[in-house]
Amino acid sequence: MTGLGHRFAADSVGRALDLVGERWSLLILRESFFGVRRYGEFARNLAIPRPTLSARLKTLVDAGVLDRVDPVPEYVLTPAGRELFGAVVTLMQWGDRYLAGPEGPPILLRHKDCGEVADAVVACRHCGGEIATDRVIPEPGPGFR
Repeated sequence: MTGLGHRFAADSVGRALDLVGERWSLLILRESFFGVRRYGEFARNLAIPRPTLSARLKTLVDAGVLDRVDPVPEYVLTPAGRELFGAVVTLMQWGDRYLAGPEGPPILLRHKDCGEVADAVVACRHCGGEIATDRVIPEPGPGFR
């Protein structure tokens, strides 16, 4: 393949969206990040149809994003689920910037370490530089087919 064609051969974005790209799945994750654990709390907070909630929770548990903990069923984020926090925060910040009403964002995230309202960025783990479309070059990785 030439150019950027390899993007489509082993598409991690597509695989991730297959799992969490549906509206209800992302909203369940958002609620999980903010401490919701019980089925009834998800149903109440999201006003989600119960059959849809059951199906989405099962999918997230089967995929290893949430664990179901008994005897009183609770849904707890796994390490893989907690790693999705950055993606959800990035979507939230984008929505705050481009879709919020004139009164501003509905939720602010205050950083416990410094006390300021968090402004998350995607940064390189090696140099700390911000990652943006004009600062990366896509190339085939080890999973390239």
